[in-house]
Amino acid sequence: MHTDPRTALVLFSGGQDSTVCLAWALSRFARVETIGFDYRQRHRIELDCRLTVRAEIARQFPQWAPRLGEDHLLDLALLGQLSDTALTSERAIELQANGLPNTFVPGRNLLFLTLAGTVAYRRSASVLVGGMCETDYSGYPDCRDNTLKAQQLALSLGLATPMTVETPLMFLTKADTWALSEQLGGAALNELIREHTHTCYLGERGPRHEWGYGCGHCPACELRAAGHAAYQQGV
Repeated sequence: MHTDPRTALVLFSGGQDSTVCLAWALSRFARVETIGFDYRQRHRIELDCRLTVRAEIARQFPQWAPRLGEDHLLDLALLGQLSDTALTSERAIELQANGLPNTFVPGRNLLFLTLAGTVAYRRSASVLVGGMCETDYSGYPDCRDNTLKAQQLALSLGLATPMTVETPLMFLTKADTWALSEQLGGAALNELIREHTHTCYLGERGPRHEWGYGCGHCPACELRAAGHAAYQQGV
């Protein structure tokens, strides 16, 4: 595959989706950096997992290691203070009157991309890569393709430089995401995802399931488990 000479900045949480996006970027771009956000999320264990995932990718995939650049972690405590959600406080996960789950953190992805664009500008990166998806997802409006296209335009205009927002998972099911991971890094990458990534909203790292670690019953775990089952069945 032809290597794109641009530098990409991957929004990297340490979860399954962002890890697949990181592998996708490493297979395409000459240089790839990562950025994470500490917004006092309930599942802050992901901030530890993300460093392990980066290290394991560099160790297990030496063809990608030279392309993997710096990591950036931004302190977004203000977002946690502004939010009253099941991702930023100890409360039951449930649907709200507006039809959205109370795990929705208003403005989160919009803010993430704005700040990532600012860091990318400083780092001479022109591609932002995110794991947003509007196929198998929780219904968050800031994960939808139209939202991301609008933000790409706003960033490019506001920074006075072309800024591309890539969302390789946008129209994939969770089963498709497992298949893409296998395509990118074989069984080794899927095993890395099962063992080292974190997606569970409750931050649980107890017994390992067939699809990885998590509580098994929050929306994130249910999506991941169902996707893995469909992937194994070849659906």
